[in-house]
Amino acid sequence: MRRYQMAVFFIVVLTIYTLLNLYLFFKGYNALPVLQANKLLYTLTFFLISVIFIVAKIIEARHSSLITDVLNIIGGFWLAFMLYGFIFFLLSDIILLLFRIIGILGSDTIPLFRKWSFLITSSISVLLITGGFINAVIPVVREYNTTIDKPAGEFKNLRIAAVSDIHLGSVIRKRSIIKLSSMMKDLNPDVVLLLGDIIDGEIGPVLRGDLLQYFTCPRCREGIYAIAGNHEYIGGGSKTIPYIESKGIRVLKDEIITLDGGIQLIGRIDRDALRFYGKGRKSIGELISQADTTKPMILLDHQPFHLEESVRNGIDLQLSGHTHNGQMWPLNYITRMIYDVSYGYVKRGNTNIIVSSGYGLWGPRVRSGSRSEVLLINITFNGKNQ
Repeated sequence: MRRYQMAVFFIVVLTIYTLLNLYLFFKGYNALPVLQANKLLYTLTFFLISVIFIVAKIIEARHSSLITDVLNIIGGFWLAFMLYGFIFFLLSDIILLLFRIIGILGSDTIPLFRKWSFLITSSISVLLITGGFINAVIPVVREYNTTIDKPAGEFKNLRIAAVSDIHLGSVIRKRSIIKLSSMMKDLNPDVVLLLGDIIDGEIGPVLRGDLLQYFTCPRCREGIYAIAGNHEYIGGGSKTIPYIESKGIRVLKDEIITLDGGIQLIGRIDRDALRFYGKGRKSIGELISQADTTKPMILLDHQPFHLEESVRNGIDLQLSGHTHNGQMWPLNYITRMIYDVSYGYVKRGNTNIIVSSGYGLWGPRVRSGSRSEVLLINITFNGKNQ
């Protein structure tokens, strides 16, 4: 059944991908006479650009190299242009239709309108992508201060650095992970929590440069803990998770770890592990049956679904990622409709919930609807020890 579902999923995605590219192809062809005069060259060039991302993923699965890295980057930028090209070209088509209905444009001026609308909308798309690229490579620190009304032994405060969605691979490489390590050094947290999607997918590009070796936090008193996200399972959890663990990072798989002061970290297996890896996960209720509910409970769950389950089970703090806060405008509006909390901080009952937009990204190295970020969470424990 899962193979059938995956086949349907890929057929739908490829159909949409093909239709979008055909739309962009004919927008350019109908707008610029120079492309009509060089139809064969234009068709071949457009075809090669439009298939780069797919070809890169296919080749990468067999043999990762600098070439596949470059193809992934180029293909990613084309994905971004597909998004903005479709939005703005569709808008220009609607304007053209309205102008024709109300008589502003005649048949003799339509070619000129198509030419200039193509040039203007293409320029706007390129400017948005360029700005989004610059934005994507300048991560920020988001600081949250919260209180948990439970005792933590002699500890009154805990300083957490949380990072989601690094997506190490062909696009996010050595320079980005060294920058992240530098941020960890400056933040000087007590503990580092990685909230899933550490690896982008295929492990090949990561192993080629042993990229995770550059992630360090030498002064983290409580160490580094992680959970797997859906992308670890897309790339094959039997390969990606052992690699992460080989770097001294403890990956929690439906497990509870108790830190100093009785602070409990509860790490969930990702909800997509069943779909990609045939591995289900325990409910939060099953997990906390092993916990001391009178002490702080911090839940790590990659995807922020069914938040009411955390509230119902008395979780004090839930940390999630996955959404990228849409990554590229206007996709952030879509993630707001899909997820109860797609970004930021909310408090439900006694449960604090924080969803990060992530440090890395998927596909295009473009962030036009969110920022790349690292979370700094300062927790104060107000409860009295028994």
